[in-house]
Amino acid sequence: MKMEQWIRAIAGTGILVTLGLAQVHHPNWLWLTAFIGLNLLQSAFTRWCLAETILAKFGVKKSCE
Repeated sequence: MKMEQWIRAIAGTGILVTLGLAQVHHPNWLWLTAFIGLNLLQSAFTRWCLAETILAKFGVKKSCE
């Protein structure tokens, strides 16, 4: 998978897991859901994503490389 696919998979999984945890365990898990959403929003404007930096260190290639 390419970088963009990994980021979408990680974000989607994080949102679904935290929503499930909020239902089963405690509603405070929704703060992590909000954090993931805010990171997605800020990356749209700043073109910087922490997940992209971490994945690059693991050797995941960008789509244009």
